Amino acid sequence: MINTFIGNLGHFAVILAFVSSLVTAFGYYQFTVVPELEKKTWQRFSRLAFYIHSAAGITIALALFEIIYSHRFEYFYAYSHSSKALPVHYMISSFWEGQEGSFILWIVWNVLLGLVLIRTNKAWEGPVMVVFALVQAFLVSMILGVVIGDLKIGSSPFILLRDAVSAPVFQINPDFVPEDGTGLNPLLQNIWMVIHPPTLFLGYATTLVPFAFLIGGLATRKYTEWVRPALPWAQFSAMVLGMGIIMGAYWAYVTLNFGGYWNWDPVENAVYVPWLILVAGIHTMITFKKSSTALKSSIVLIIATFILVLYATFLVRSGVLGDSSVHSFTDLGLSGQLLIYMLFFLAVAVYLAARHWKHIPSSEKEASVYSREFWIFIGAITLALMAFQVILPTSIPVWNAIVESFGGISNMAPPADQVGFYTKFQLWFAVTVALLSAVGQYFWWNKMDAKALREALVMPYVLAVILSAVIIVFGKVYDISYIVVVLASTFTIVANSTILYRLIKKSTFKLAGGSLAHIGLGMVLIGVMFSSGYSQVISFNMSGLTYSNAWEDELNKEHVLLWINKPTQIKEYTAIYRGRQKKVKGVPGLVNVNLLKSTDNVNEAIALGDIVYRGKTFYEKGERVPIVLEENDYFQIDYYKGEEYQFTLNPMSQFNTSMGLISSPDSRRFIDKDLYTFVSAINDFEDPEWRDDEFFEVAPGETFFISDFVTEFQGGEVLNQIEGVDLRDGDVAVKAKLVVMDYDIEKILEPIFIIRGNQVGKIPAIDNELGVKVEIDNILPESNQFSFKVNRYQKDYVVLKAIIKPQINILWAGTIIMLFGFCVAIYRRYDEFRKMRDKGLEY
Repeated sequence: MINTFIGNLGHFAVILAFVSSLVTAFGYYQFTVVPELEKKTWQRFSRLAFYIHSAAGITIALALFEIIYSHRFEYFYAYSHSSKALPVHYMISSFWEGQEGSFILWIVWNVLLGLVLIRTNKAWEGPVMVVFALVQAFLVSMILGVVIGDLKIGSSPFILLRDAVSAPVFQINPDFVPEDGTGLNPLLQNIWMVIHPPTLFLGYATTLVPFAFLIGGLATRKYTEWVRPALPWAQFSAMVLGMGIIMGAYWAYVTLNFGGYWNWDPVENAVYVPWLILVAGIHTMITFKKSSTALKSSIVLIIATFILVLYATFLVRSGVLGDSSVHSFTDLGLSGQLLIYMLFFLAVAVYLAARHWKHIPSSEKEASVYSREFWIFIGAITLALMAFQVILPTSIPVWNAIVESFGGISNMAPPADQVGFYTKFQLWFAVTVALLSAVGQYFWWNKMDAKALREALVMPYVLAVILSAVIIVFGKVYDISYIVVVLASTFTIVANSTILYRLIKKSTFKLAGGSLAHIGLGMVLIGVMFSSGYSQVISFNMSGLTYSNAWEDELNKEHVLLWINKPTQIKEYTAIYRGRQKKVKGVPGLVNVNLLKSTDNVNEAIALGDIVYRGKTFYEKGERVPIVLEENDYFQIDYYKGEEYQFTLNPMSQFNTSMGLISSPDSRRFIDKDLYTFVSAINDFEDPEWRDDEFFEVAPGETFFISDFVTEFQGGEVLNQIEGVDLRDGDVAVKAKLVVMDYDIEKILEPIFIIRGNQVGKIPAIDNELGVKVEIDNILPESNQFSFKVNRYQKDYVVLKAIIKPQINILWAGTIIMLFGFCVAIYRRYDEFRKMRDKGLEY
């Protein structure tokens, strides 16, 4: 039965949220401009309107999640993004898999941020909340789902399946509800996709806060005052957005099989660019607080950050990147709204900045080359150029769409080799930033001239050269560009470590945020250089065979074929593929598929034997076993050195009817490297190609060959009962026991032969891993032999790629230190705000 209440509630909440956001904007505008005596009344009215908006926004989210969680597949969103097979944490992922869900997530974050701002910075409440409310109105309009003639405003997540899909079944039965949904994209079935999108959207949402303070400052002619409250929020935004980017990179590393963590995909670029601009803006804002310079630069950069976030939203959700990015959403007809959203705030920001530009204070003093202002300005320019170099080619599809919309033809194409194209430029920008972050810290904390600078940099330079020499020699870094990266990275690490030591010794740790962030930057550069530049494939095809003519040469050359149970050399390791496994609910490890028999129920199997892990029995033979996503196969690859077992890896794959084989890697982590592996091809058990029948007449105790397997027939046994078969009086049932040797593994096959009167029944023994089906064709008592009929198909195998990722832990450690540096800086700015508030100078 269709439940329309929850959808109607959600849609009502959307309309209420939209109307209340406009009322909030109007109320706060009045609160900002009315005389002092009327402000209290308008403040209460505006707050009430925003509280209603907040309740409506949260109701929208709860209603959509209830639809997903309760498997209400009568709704198009639940049917398209969820299924009964998903555990709860993947239901959460399916919430924001669709565009509508991601907009709702963004709306909820803005609601929470707005509530915090109302309570923490009342002096700016009016102008800031006007901007907040207008942004919310645009965001909620994206999920309105209102159609007026040919005009569509938003795409509703609460639309019924029968209203979204034209299918004959709905003409027969309008109340038809599918048994199950289409499920979650296999690439999103990862724990990092539960936490990465909310973090990223919190980063998106927080870029609104400094932008709102800036617009409020321009509108109220508080040209300088906005910087103090905006700075800690900008730092928080950079930290969260950076964390979201790192989580996305780590998700790609552990889920996707392109062999790394960053592919310069257009959607990755669209997030990376505003983060660069925001970091540049933070540095110019700090400079203004110290020396009253770079205010205009800060204004431009903060505006650019928010507009670039909106531009990233347009790129990802308009469908314009559909042919150039695997991460982009399909077009839901919202591209016009997204464009209006971006252009509206761009026009407002440019208008206010241009109108007040001549009134904005600026320093007339020319910055000396030995001043901190000069070096921070150069650093900000470098970060802006980094962003420009990435966003320009990323926007080629947008340019093509603009030209074609005016009737023209544009054949411009994005870079074919994205990694090579962007890396060759970003590498040198990063080197420049590293050097500037090293030298700039000395100017920041000390007054410098040429002599003082030379004296200050001598020791860090010497230590950096020595450390670089050690890294170059032991890391075998012979490429000149990578040598420069090592020198620049170690220099920024040593120089900032020196500053960090002095700050902690003479002052307080809360001043160390910048040094920590720059140390993290140096480590990230070294980690990226080693893990990407010196990544080494070790799974070479030494057989001389071509796995598939349809594959590119790289796939045939840089993959190794692992037959089940057959030892295969992979560099210094001997790898043995031991079969497929499933993830079972409640069992810490993985369970071999030979212990599980599928049932007609989703994610359920019958235990064919006791399921034991480390001596503890979790399920006994015959019990029903809950499987976690039964479509996922995990491949057990055991690694040895000589005869000594080392470790096991379990790369995963899932065959998807629309996307083909979806593979996720598994890695063995060492202190100095990762052994990164993924499966590129697997045996197909669903539709095997059986070969011609073979017949063998064998007496008990004799051996024969099934394919290349030595097989011993140990004899027959008369059975009194057979599981699943009702034996009658007079029936004769005989089971043969065959022991098949597959390298170091013994496989037991037990086909059954049943005689009932003049009829014969045969129950074959099938081993999918060996690709063997054996049945008793006849029993020959006169010669004391059994006649076996054997069918064979392809023995189980995987085609595996293995890559060594050296020093990748330096990269992950560097990102953690960088983010920790942001946290320290945020705490420092918050502490300043708290002290000012306690003095009554800020509230």
